[in-house]
Amino acid sequence: MIRFAISDGPIDAPDLSASLANPEHGGFCAFEGRVRARNDGRRVDGLEYEIYAELAQAEGERILAEARQRFGPIDACGVHRGGRLKVGDLAVWVGVSAAHRDATFRACRYVVDQLKHRLPVWKKEHYLDGDAAWVACHHEVPSDKFVPDYSRQTRLRDVGEAGQARLAAAKVLVIGAGGLGSPVLAYLAGAGVGRLGIVDDDAVEASNLHRQTLYAAPDVGHPKAEAAARRVAAINPTVEVEVFSHRLDPGNVVDTFSRFDLAIECTDDVTSRYLSNDAAILAGIPLILASVYQYEGQLQVIGATPGEPCLRCLWPDPPMPDGGCAASGVLGPVPGVLGAMQANEALKILLGFPQPGSASLLLVDLLDNTTQRLAIEAHRCAERGGCAEVARRALAAARADAALDLEFPSWSAAMAAGFHLVDIREPDETAAEPAPVAMQRLPIAELQSHLARLPAGAPILLVCASGRRSGHAARRLRARGVGNVFSLSGGIDGFRSKSRG
Repeated sequence: MIRFAISDGPIDAPDLSASLANPEHGGFCAFEGRVRARNDGRRVDGLEYEIYAELAQAEGERILAEARQRFGPIDACGVHRGGRLKVGDLAVWVGVSAAHRDATFRACRYVVDQLKHRLPVWKKEHYLDGDAAWVACHHEVPSDKFVPDYSRQTRLRDVGEAGQARLAAAKVLVIGAGGLGSPVLAYLAGAGVGRLGIVDDDAVEASNLHRQTLYAAPDVGHPKAEAAARRVAAINPTVEVEVFSHRLDPGNVVDTFSRFDLAIECTDDVTSRYLSNDAAILAGIPLILASVYQYEGQLQVIGATPGEPCLRCLWPDPPMPDGGCAASGVLGPVPGVLGAMQANEALKILLGFPQPGSASLLLVDLLDNTTQRLAIEAHRCAERGGCAEVARRALAAARADAALDLEFPSWSAAMAAGFHLVDIREPDETAAEPAPVAMQRLPIAELQSHLARLPAGAPILLVCASGRRSGHAARRLRARGVGNVFSLSGGIDGFRSKSRG
């Protein structure tokens, strides 16, 4: 049960609590927000709430649905009072029941925090001295009166009003809202691109803030795609934003790409880059790729037209995934520079500028501020039927491989399913963060040469930090005839995110 309501009358907390009774649930948590008698040293006589009821109703229901998605099967409801309230009156009530108490606590807090910051509710305090004042009216609601000023951009002879109109009509998909995606989204929003799709299934972490400039400390713990969408709206309320708080997969990626004019791949995930390459080729839209490593970066523009090279023309098969920035480290401005270059390339394509360097790979070294351009030939894919045929076969194989990635609600569920867990992280990783449960240690570099160390009968679940290396390793072992090996989707990081909520 998920429901939210705006009420002009008293809130019946006992009745709401009773409505959440569920014999399958062992945990219950409720929050009661009451009108207090003092605020900032002033004696309060009562409150008055003005609420945009229809919008608040819809947003409240959306928040409860998000809580269910984040914390698993829960029953939840909430009520917010409107109108005039006296000291001691119940103004807000939120209740959550779930199978376990931890989920109820975390889900209840999430709902309360989100309601406070996202509902269009304005509070007026009445004081005993007869004075009154509106307080905490800081909602970031985009103003329909905001008029963007693109004069510095339209002054360019190659842009003008016609170019600005092209940008306003454009639809761009951004995969990854992190170090690369932050400047991409900020610059495209500022430039007036009409519609942005944001794909990211992560939450903002404190370790992101040194390079992911869209976010601030209060965003930590919140879904990254949603936080990015709020920031885009703050930069330019006229931009339409669509949020994808889940990863694209081989089954939906082509259809998703087909809804946009251009895609920009901004993850540190090798699998995502190849998936985006194949989808762009089959959807027939340009793709801008970038990657970073410590102080260096690479940039490639894929035109997705016959005869132009794609990512697989440069590297036919994906390399072994690495740990990304988390493993190798990165200086904060490096992804910012590469992301700004991606945004620049995107605007050039949308505005119809010539693309003389599209059939090349640009290498950027930010230690000595040098660049190098390497030409890419299309013959590797041509020898295998062309880029489109290679992409079709790769996506078909990826759809078949998707069955190797398994998700579990907890470590105990994975072990109860009879899997033998194998930690394939490198020794320095396991030393820095030991496995949360008992599992066999076999670094990925030794895995294929030590298959005899794996049990012969039980199904094997490979575990790494993020699920990328374990997925790659599982596919390699399947190709060698090991038929009972799987990968833990999301890896150890995924379970850590679940525990944080």
